[in-house]
Amino acid sequence: MTVPTPSPTTPRGPLPPRIGFLTVPLMINLIYSAITLLFLPFAGPTLTDTTSEMVKQMGIPDLTVTPAQVQTALWISFGLTTLQILWVYYTRRAVLDGRSWGRVSSIVLAVFSLLIPPIFTILGIVMLIGAFDKQVVAYTSR
Repeated sequence: MTVPTPSPTTPRGPLPPRIGFLTVPLMINLIYSAITLLFLPFAGPTLTDTTSEMVKQMGIPDLTVTPAQVQTALWISFGLTTLQILWVYYTRRAVLDGRSWGRVSSIVLAVFSLLIPPIFTILGIVMLIGAFDKQVVAYTSR
């Protein structure tokens, strides 16, 4: 007789107490990015007005921003935000499943979060504290 092996998605043992230091900021980042993605289609007129005002203030008469350039910038932002949402979602799932790459990915996200003051800087610090907790490191060792 053989002992059945657990499925790869089943976490090993109970969740460590500080796993929330990783999963909660990742969820906040996920929600914030989703809201950003929802409001992105409405940013076109605001972006056009802002760039026109900046060009006037800089005093560069020959610089014009066409609607096609604004549309391209918005599509690039849409694509990058979508990739960020997928990255954060799969990182959070990997951390909850106890995978080591999820912890490493959350450290990278935490370092990037340090660059966005003030709220995401605090979330990045919290994530780094949780990522280097001994019990979290032991839990995410697969």
